[in-house]
Amino acid sequence: MARQKGIIKLKGTIGDITFYKTQDGHLAREKGGIEASRIKSDPAFQRTRENGSEFGRAGKAGKTLRTAMRALLLNSADGRMVSRLTQQMVKVIQADLVNERGLRNVIDGEAELLLGFEFNIRGKLGTSLYAPFVSAIDRPGGKITVDIDPFVPTNMIAAPSGTTHYKIVSAGAEVDFEAEVFVVASAETAILPWDAALTAVVNHVHNVTPASTKPLFVALGIEFYQEVNGQMYSLKNGAFNPLALVKVSGL
Repeated sequence: MARQKGIIKLKGTIGDITFYKTQDGHLAREKGGIEASRIKSDPAFQRTRENGSEFGRAGKAGKTLRTAMRALLLNSADGRMVSRLTQQMVKVIQADLVNERGLRNVIDGEAELLLGFEFNIRGKLGTSLYAPFVSAIDRPGGKITVDIDPFVPTNMIAAPSGTTHYKIVSAGAEVDFEAEVFVVASAETAILPWDAALTAVVNHVHNVTPASTKPLFVALGIEFYQEVNGQMYSLKNGAFNPLALVKVSGL
């Protein structure tokens, strides 16, 4: 892999060199590799086919979870979140002790390995919210809850420079990774001042299917705002809004 320099940046293929743009800039690499037909049929590439199958399954699972959390992710995700989530899904699938290699899946894996996943590495929940919270999953009753006792915002929320206000958001999701469908509910506080006044209790209740046999997830996050002339603006377009999975029940 080589980095392009100069005024004119190329895209496409010239001879055996492919030029392309990434988040790391304009890059170039030599065209090559093994023919796809050989990878699909040659016994020597059996492990490659198995890895590819599971990686594809991880990608689909990550997309399903992202879609379920889309309402929150619109304001809280970094540019590499998709690849990071796929990598974590691969670990979930590899923890499947039931199926053979190449056939392992999220359902028989360890969905709990997603606990603590940060959707925005530029603003992590773990280094933003210090107020104690309790997240709970009542699988038989189909209720997912997040509770936060009263706290002083300036003491318990590490806000980025320019913050004047914030709100707390959460979601509870029931995800069927095989059918690629989900049930999700979200909640949020009002936009609150980031000051030294004690807050009210935060109690978010999310309803999913009672006695569900699917993995259940709880996401918690903060959105930061700046007040200008009486209007609220998402601070730096939400670049530092944290969102994380704070409870996971894979069953």
